[in-house]
Amino acid sequence: MRGPTVTHRPAVHVDSDSPLGAAHPRQEGPTDLRLVPPALAAWATAAVALDAPPGWVAGVVALCVAAAGRLLLARRAPLRAALPSRSMRASWSKSSLAAVLLCVAASAASGGLHGADLRRGPIPESARRFDRVTAEVEVTSDPRLTRPRIRGNHAAPTAILLDAEVRRVERPDGTMTRTRTPVLLIVDARQRKRPWAEAGPRAEGAEGAEGAARERAGSTWLSLLPSTRLRVIARVAPPLGGGDRIAAVLRVRGSGPPEVVGQPSATQRFAGELRARLRAATDGLEPDARALLPGLVVGDTSRITPELDEAFRATDLTHILAVSGANFTIVLALLIGPPGRAQRIERRGLAPRLGLPLRATALCGGALTLGLVIVCRPDPSVLRAAACGSIALLAIATGRRRSLIPALATAVLVLVLYDPWLARSYGFLLSVLATGALLTLAPRWSAVLRGRGMPSRPAEALAAAGAAQVVCAPVVAVLAARVSLVAVPCNLLVEFAVAPATVLGFATLATAPWAMPVAKALAWCASWPAGWIADIARAGAALPGGGMDWPGSWTGALLLAGAMTALGFVGRRLLRHPWLSCACGVLLLLVLVQPPPLTRVITGWPPPDWRFAMCDVGQGDAMVLAAGDGSAVVVDAGPDPALVDRCLTALGITRVALVVLTHFHADHVAGLPGVLRGRSVGAIETTGLEEPLDQAEFVHRQAAVRHIPVTRALAGERRRTGGLDWQVLWPPPSRAPGAGPAPGPIPIPGLEPGPVPEGPNDASVTLLVRSAGLTMLMLGDLEPPAQRALLRSPAGAALRSVDVLKVAHHGSANQDPDLIRRAAPRLALISCGADNPYGHPAPSTTAALEAGGAQVLRTDVDGAVTVGGGDEHLLITRD
Repeated sequence: MRGPTVTHRPAVHVDSDSPLGAAHPRQEGPTDLRLVPPALAAWATAAVALDAPPGWVAGVVALCVAAAGRLLLARRAPLRAALPSRSMRASWSKSSLAAVLLCVAASAASGGLHGADLRRGPIPESARRFDRVTAEVEVTSDPRLTRPRIRGNHAAPTAILLDAEVRRVERPDGTMTRTRTPVLLIVDARQRKRPWAEAGPRAEGAEGAEGAARERAGSTWLSLLPSTRLRVIARVAPPLGGGDRIAAVLRVRGSGPPEVVGQPSATQRFAGELRARLRAATDGLEPDARALLPGLVVGDTSRITPELDEAFRATDLTHILAVSGANFTIVLALLIGPPGRAQRIERRGLAPRLGLPLRATALCGGALTLGLVIVCRPDPSVLRAAACGSIALLAIATGRRRSLIPALATAVLVLVLYDPWLARSYGFLLSVLATGALLTLAPRWSAVLRGRGMPSRPAEALAAAGAAQVVCAPVVAVLAARVSLVAVPCNLLVEFAVAPATVLGFATLATAPWAMPVAKALAWCASWPAGWIADIARAGAALPGGGMDWPGSWTGALLLAGAMTALGFVGRRLLRHPWLSCACGVLLLLVLVQPPPLTRVITGWPPPDWRFAMCDVGQGDAMVLAAGDGSAVVVDAGPDPALVDRCLTALGITRVALVVLTHFHADHVAGLPGVLRGRSVGAIETTGLEEPLDQAEFVHRQAAVRHIPVTRALAGERRRTGGLDWQVLWPPPSRAPGAGPAPGPIPIPGLEPGPVPEGPNDASVTLLVRSAGLTMLMLGDLEPPAQRALLRSPAGAALRSVDVLKVAHHGSANQDPDLIRRAAPRLALISCGADNPYGHPAPSTTAALEAGGAQVLRTDVDGAVTVGGGDEHLLITRD
């Protein structure tokens, strides 16, 4: 009788020379995690050692080296023959612990040396005294402009920022001290407008020449290349926050060009020429494509507008605007071909077509990566992207994802030892988390989706986007204090466009130096996928429910991680019930889109018969006057484009017949792009006093780009649209010196020119609006002198009780009591920001309004407000 048949299968991992399995890319061994503890230990040590005292660092290094040496010596001791297996495990554990200790020692030493650069030399001492120094600095980054920021009624001046290292400092006696201190260079490039008293033809000509000189100087600063050496005279100040990788801030005043004492290196000149050629090749494209292509290819974001940048932030697509591992993965994939075929006979890509063997292909890939690092600048972020991108590429090329965890740990260890400041970089953390998610979670999720019948390509794309988003979302929430609900769909929708845009962009970069017509044709082809990416970002950011506020702390990050884990368990069970899954998908879609008819039914806001609306835009003004059928007149735009856009979307406004900007202070005009976003606009009407000049130019630029006419409002003008009509009460035509001609209505005969406005507030456009039997007086930011002048004018003399008053200047104490008594409003609306530093609204103003019988509503307490009704009663609805 024969026994059972035993089938012997080949022992793949036993017969293989490698502990990770045979060389076939689909045969994997167990995940090797031995390098993970040393990498994490080095990461944590570097983050701490940067601020640690030198004695502490030396003690840690000595202690760790001594302990590691003792463990390694103990490992060489004779092993007892009775317990060979246990002794072997103990030996390996001692080796692993010794490796951790040695990595901690190396990381502590590297972090201590880098941290010492911030504390030694004359610059830190000068920063504590706010000295004025003459120094020679070497530029280490591309120049960049600060983002516009609104502070009260003005926009913070734009400055040029450069990372640099101070190489020499000149002492008062003329001697030079050598040093190597990292600093941030801030160049004040703002233009100052001459006062009215100096205005005139000659002064205007001088001012124009001076402004042109400043513009040329600013462009010279912006054209500086890394490794350029400059001689600067600057005020030294400490860095704004602790834990920065700079020892001080050097603020350079004045409008002159930089004093160059050393030209950039040949490598940087070559890279700069390529980048300049790429910008030249994209000059003729649409604005979005012209801005995006250099960012996709070489990380050049100099043309990205604040509006587009905000859209990418809202949709978690900012990784597209910077050099990331995806850039290197896509370009190198051209060399090795599709995933999983790099080590097979039927290889694809350019390498086999060129007859390159595997080793030559690897060398070419390394050379290509080195070239990309040079062109994209060898900054720490680029080096990080090159390392993580190469690992991700190796993972998809060989299919051995599990065995690449040690490679990721090695990259983390090497990068942290090379630049310990990466240990404190959120960008580095996000890159490592995303790469780890692609290596661990994404393959499992993709297999689950394929098992449920989803095609391979969509399953891999969805798994990769979902895994990266889930792992990185808690960290993003810490940075932005907001969670994007459209990040995964937006990343999926741009997935197929990123690769062709990047490939065509690099082709443009390669051909631009020698064949500009070909480069322009390639750039035009790349503009289509680049434009699609921008459209997806704008569409996702415009969704009312696209994001939600979240605690911006590590506690909030833990809460989000827990919420996503719970959602994952619930989602797995929902997949078993198709109809319930579809219902949840429809519900999520309604939350994202929030169609106005549905939200009106659920929330009751806005009411269907509203006539006037005051938007909650923070410390600023934005009023909406309904003109019927989704049309409106918008008076002022507030300080934030996103807030006013959100308000108009909630009100269902798709067409704007007229935008009235009462004056050019930033808290009234900076949100103009939000009003214009996705809406047809008939015209923009402004006051005649174009101050501040930079904000007036901003308005004209926004109008010119969209071909919207700009007119000037004058007292006596009357207009009507739909059921809405209004009259301009102020300002009257003035004989302001230097005021040039501007398009506008013909002055009313018999209306005498008014006084020269003392400032932008007194030049505010004042409107008397009538709609469905309601009257509303809108005072802009008029100060008491202009309010009294308005009362003395013919229009003011006829002014009597109104239904609604938009209180001047956010309810400040500067109000004329006679005007309040003459207006005698039933409802007073005050637009102001919560906890604003100006104390708006003033208690005296609200008391005076309430004493006259007015109900006072304010946006910082009541939020957005709509007003409807008729002569007998008002219908007031709060958001």
